[in-house]
Amino acid sequence: MIAETWSRWPSREALSPAEMTPARRILTRAVRVMVVALVVWSGLADRDASVAVVVGAGFGLAVCAAAAWAFFRMTYRHRLRPSVLLLGVLLGAGIAAQEVGLAVPALVLWCVCAVTALERLPLFAAVPATAAALGAYIAVDNDAWIVTAVTTVGMCLAGYVLRLDAEARGNARRLLAQERAAREAERESAALAERARIAREIHDVLAHSLSAQLVHLEAARILLDQDAGREAVRERIVAARGMAKEGLDETRQALSALRGDMTPLEEYLKELVSLAEDGEVTVTGERCPLSAEASQAVRRVAQEALTNVRKHAPGARVALRLEYGGEHITLAVKDDGGPAGELTVAGAGYGLLGMRERAELLGGSLHAGPYEEGFMVRLKVPV
Repeated sequence: MIAETWSRWPSREALSPAEMTPARRILTRAVRVMVVALVVWSGLADRDASVAVVVGAGFGLAVCAAAAWAFFRMTYRHRLRPSVLLLGVLLGAGIAAQEVGLAVPALVLWCVCAVTALERLPLFAAVPATAAALGAYIAVDNDAWIVTAVTTVGMCLAGYVLRLDAEARGNARRLLAQERAAREAERESAALAERARIAREIHDVLAHSLSAQLVHLEAARILLDQDAGREAVRERIVAARGMAKEGLDETRQALSALRGDMTPLEEYLKELVSLAEDGEVTVTGERCPLSAEASQAVRRVAQEALTNVRKHAPGARVALRLEYGGEHITLAVKDDGGPAGELTVAGAGYGLLGMRERAELLGGSLHAGPYEEGFMVRLKVPV
């Protein structure tokens, strides 16, 4: 862990000026302009300086600016050797400035190198570079030793604080990018789940409709094989056509329900049971709002159970009970087996198997099987 701390570069998000806020970017540029102005002013303060010295100072300033720009680019790309070499050029420029009598530019240059090295280089390279820059500063500084010591410590603290601040900004940017990616993934997942839900609803509606149509068409075929009358066959075909129309209407209703536009559940169940020859609906418990998924599950199970009653126990008496239980809602559909008292076999079909899978996806359960002289389907799902 310690070795990683010393060898780790500051992140690119931390080193990139594009990640700074506008206010921080303006402040950084203002500080750089002030430093350059100070160097230029101190270089030209000596009015007795020769033209050669002024030209040399200007050339040196241009070289330092180019080296500083390249240093920032190399550190952003995490290229160690070019970065150290460019920092050495800047330190050498400070020594050259000191040799020609430009003491203030030299001191400013060394202090900037010390702070920037700690801010942008790995610590194993930044510490020696900072020590070299501050060592040169201490060697030529004429202030009292306490002032020099305070200045040196301040430069070190400033560089390290800037490093920590940059890392904090980089971490914030990375976390923000990760959060955006997570939100995007969540939106995509929600869209896929919604598509799967719509597909499941349409599948259940069409499966119910096609199953009912198949019953009437099969009856029509049997009647044709038996040379039954035209009216009997026509009645079955018309019934199949009606089931097809009903399936299309139910598909539209399912899509409307998914958008939150649906009739009250109790009203829907009463309307559904009214289509049976003999049926009743009982509602108990304190009514509470249901999620679209729970409401659709109750509707589809009731629809599938009544379809199975018509298929396997025609003429059976149906009792539908809806119970609100606080955190759950329970639907029980019972039939008495029909006039002959025969048990239905609806639980073996694929319709209720799909309903059972739907209930389990919602965290509920569905049970179907013989009950007394008939058959019962019982659904329990969270509200």
